[in-house]
This record gives sequence, structure tokens and C-alpha cells, in this order.
Amino acid sequence: MIIGTWNLENLYRPGGPFGPKDKTAYETKLASLAATITALQPQVLAVQEVGDPAALDDLAALLEGSWHVTLSEHPDDRGIRVGFLTSLPVFVVADRAAFPDRLLPVQSDDSGRTVARAGRGVLAVTVSTRAFFFDAVVCHLKSKLLSYPGGRFQPHDEGERARYGAYALNRRTAEATVVRALADELLKGDGREHDVAVFGDLNDEVGAATTQLLLGPPGSEIGTPGYDHPDKGDAARLWNVAPLIPAEQRFSRIHAGRRELIDHILMSRGLLDHVRSAGTGATGASSAALPSVADEDPAVRRDAAGSDHAPVWARIQP
Repeated sequence: MIIGTWNLENLYRPGGPFGPKDKTAYETKLASLAATITALQPQVLAVQEVGDPAALDDLAALLEGSWHVTLSEHPDDRGIRVGFLTSLPVFVVADRAAFPDRLLPVQSDDSGRTVARAGRGVLAVTVSTRAFFFDAVVCHLKSKLLSYPGGRFQPHDEGERARYGAYALNRRTAEATVVRALADELLKGDGREHDVAVFGDLNDEVGAATTQLLLGPPGSEIGTPGYDHPDKGDAARLWNVAPLIPAEQRFSRIHAGRRELIDHILMSRGLLDHVRSAGTGATGASSAALPSVADEDPAVRRDAAGSDHAPVWARIQP
């Protein structure tokens, strides 16, 4: 079974303020996305930036076979949300947005406004086949792209840039705790027995503090001396599959010419033991040649084909 995660980048039907300007651009984007999915052949694909649920239905209709669309009911201010595109039925077990107990609201702008929920919902489904039974979680944490009052994407000065960078980081950190709290619930005290996978655009790299929050007890990451020595922390840990991705593939986006891995798959120990390989992109698909993106208004790429992210995937086998 191939499982993966992919930010589809501004998946809207044409005609609105964020999607493609015309039908031709829309159909070109859908065809590019469908080609990548067909080449990858995932059974479970976690998706982000679904702006129009009907657009994901349109994409699913281009794929061979029967596909199921499952979406969070908690979109952000632009209407984008997370979900799953699967070739097998799944059922929803949670759709969360509120910060966990005891985590206070965080400041979001200079006005002092605070938020107490994730900008986009965190969705969990159960995947069940003859070979596998696991819970899958998809999230899309707060972007590092900063926006300012009045719809600006450039600050008035460096003080404003620093403040809004802090607001965004605080929000992303709080959102990571929403994901981790849900993972704890699904692990049920023992991730060696209860299989859980967390997928998503974390908007940060492997070593970032926000990404590390999702791992649980430290000291046992893949490639460290502790990995081959199980301990009591394994019951609560999640492992990032990033080290299993070949080094030349270890990126899912190109920002200002720099390759970065900001899309991730994390797994409990029981599921991790079934991973046979991992990678990014799909051979022969358009996502193999990612564009370099900058810190700019997302609407700049509204007519772009495909996505500015590559899918991240793992192959699991009993």
C-alpha cells in the first residue's frame, strides 16, 4: 500500500477570487494533478489546500477506478481545508480545531486579537484493509508566509515583520499541539499496538521545533543510536519517515531557490515497522520539476498548473 500527503495548492473551481481565472487553466491544473496521482498510485492520499470541495470531486473523477473524498468541516478564511482522497472507504473519527485544554489563546496581530483554534481543521479517519488497520490524521499548519493588515504581503518596517513572524510561529506551534493531542488520543497509550499515521504540510522542516513537537518523547529518531533500542517511550512516539527518503529526493518544495522538506509523514512504531520505502514526487509526473516560489500573494499562482509542492509518500507492506 502506498500512503502519501500532498498540498494541491489553491484547488478551487474557476471564477472565484482565488482559483484559476478560466476553465482552460482549471482543466490544465486538474490534468497535471491527476497525472501525478496516477503515476504515484496511492491508496491513501492526505490532501491540503482544497478550496472548493467540488474541485476535489472533479479531480477524483479524472482518476481511474472508484475514489472517495473525505474533507474537514473546518476551513480557513479562504475556504481551504484538509482531507483525504482514497481508493478505499474510510470513516471519520475526529475533526478538530480547538486548542487542547490548558493551552491559552495566542495573539494573532497588532490589534491584540487572539485565536484559540487552528486555522484549518485537523481530520482523522480510520483506514481498514485485510492487511492494515490504522488511524490517519491530516493537518496543514500555519504558513510561514506572512500577511499584514490591509492584505499586504510586505511589512512597513522590520519591526512589523518580526512581530508578525512571532504571531505566525506562535500559531503554528499551538496548532502542532492540536495535532499532537489528537495523536495521543488515537495512540491510546501504546503506539506499538495502535497504529497511527500523521500526514501534512507542517510548513517547517524536520528539525524545526514545531515539527519536533509531534514526535513525542525524544531520543529515538531514525538514524540515532536509540532507534534500535525500544524503550517505554515507544508507546507514545511518532517517527518521521524523512530519513528514509533518498537524499536527492528529500524536498517537497523549492523556496527562493532552496529545496526544503515541509510536508511530512509521521508514524507510530507498529506502522513504521511495515515501511519498505519512502520518497517524494512521482516518476514521470509534472511534480518532478517544482517551481521556485517566493514570499508573495498566493493569487500570483492562481493559473499555475499542478502544485508548488511535491507529494511525499511511503510504501507499507505486511
